[in-house]
Amino acid sequence: MSEALTQLETDIRVDLARIAHPGAAWLEAKTGPDGKPALDVLIVGAGQSGIAIGFGLLRSRVSNILLIDKAEEGKEGPWLTYARMPTLRSPKDYTGPDLDIPSLTYQSWHEARFGKESWQALDLIPRAHWAAYLLWLRRTIALPVRNGCELLEIAPASDGLLAARVKRAGEVETLYARKIVLATGQEGMGGWMIPEQLAHLPASSVATVADDIDFESLRGKRVAVIGAGASAFDNAATALEAGAAEVHLLCRRAQIQVIQPYRWLTFRGFLRHLSDLDDTWRWRFMRKILEMREGFPQPTYDRCARHANFTLHEGAPVEAARKTGEAIELETPRGAITADFVICGTGIDMNFAGRGELAKCAGNIATWADRYQPPEDERNERLGRFPYLADDYAFTELVPGKTPWISDIHLFAIASTMSFGPSGSSINAMTTAVPKLVHGLTRGLFRADIARHWASLSAYDAPQAVVKRPARKMGGSL
Repeated sequence: MSEALTQLETDIRVDLARIAHPGAAWLEAKTGPDGKPALDVLIVGAGQSGIAIGFGLLRSRVSNILLIDKAEEGKEGPWLTYARMPTLRSPKDYTGPDLDIPSLTYQSWHEARFGKESWQALDLIPRAHWAAYLLWLRRTIALPVRNGCELLEIAPASDGLLAARVKRAGEVETLYARKIVLATGQEGMGGWMIPEQLAHLPASSVATVADDIDFESLRGKRVAVIGAGASAFDNAATALEAGAAEVHLLCRRAQIQVIQPYRWLTFRGFLRHLSDLDDTWRWRFMRKILEMREGFPQPTYDRCARHANFTLHEGAPVEAARKTGEAIELETPRGAITADFVICGTGIDMNFAGRGELAKCAGNIATWADRYQPPEDERNERLGRFPYLADDYAFTELVPGKTPWISDIHLFAIASTMSFGPSGSSINAMTTAVPKLVHGLTRGLFRADIARHWASLSAYDAPQAVVKRPARKMGGSL
């Protein structure tokens, strides 16, 4: 470790000690059915969101927490797995999991590692550096994390607790917690979509942008990428760089989307207060933004366009697909395209029933379609399938009283978007979204213990001072 990084970590300890107010713990752990203390909060996911949430809870003196992640240490999130861009797309000065502590920002870490001149010369953050920063941040603030630990199922337990069945190294155990946060990023409430027209094709011929693709095996092959967002371009570029013979990117729009709505919405008013609006405005804003889809920066396009064997097809949605020998023929309004392999960059759809961990409650999680009917010209079935969350990011019931325990399951993932705007999958929203979630968690924990707090106040008798009264002399004479 460099001397500068060692000094930074010393400064961080000083900073956090100075703002540690109040210092007193205020929660008492409940006892689980196994006779052991139950967690106050179990956070599922130890990527950037999980780290920020854990940090926010520690600062609120909620320390009886645990983060779990099915990935091995350092491989949490997409950064070293299916993220295929050289750099983050967010501007380098966006803050996030630091929660507005200057010494914990990426900039502070970068300058300590590589020097201030390197920071000044930096354009965008290399994704491998971001992954290294997140791991450093997690270790520096001493978050309790259990890697290689997969959530299998959430169920209600006695005394208002939740039972989380988890698997680690082949062993299954149950963790009990008062609250569970699903900080599961992109896949939180569904899965990556393969368009219906391609669903019948063999798995060896089709993948999504989140799959583990052997790009070297595509050398000399014809590749079609469905979709025209940033991830679709990243995968097209990776195939080109691996030596694919041809890469065709199919955009359903007549003209490709080059506007990035997330740049517009990155201001405190929107990030902090969209969730305070009524359903009409929340739906209107997020439908507009999500239907535009996320744009891509110039370097992302240039990375593909520099290859002569790259072709962009606009106005070319896939209408049908069929296997022809070893190849795949894709029918579009602009003609047929033949490929040896297809990569789908068509986003994520909600499918609660497909999430094993939600098997006991999936059918009773309310969606936006259950709670709000937009005007005819604003309808969108896919967005209607997003979960309709309470103001503390908790699930709400479709049928009240059927699964009341889901009010202690809080979702901080891409599926939170319709209720809260960018939050659980966006760096730009963290410094406003995470405090809102932490506020909701601590509010719920406080309210659940209100009888204990009242009894504690009623019994409180610690004097702040000792008052000495001088003895009075008897006056007069006998």
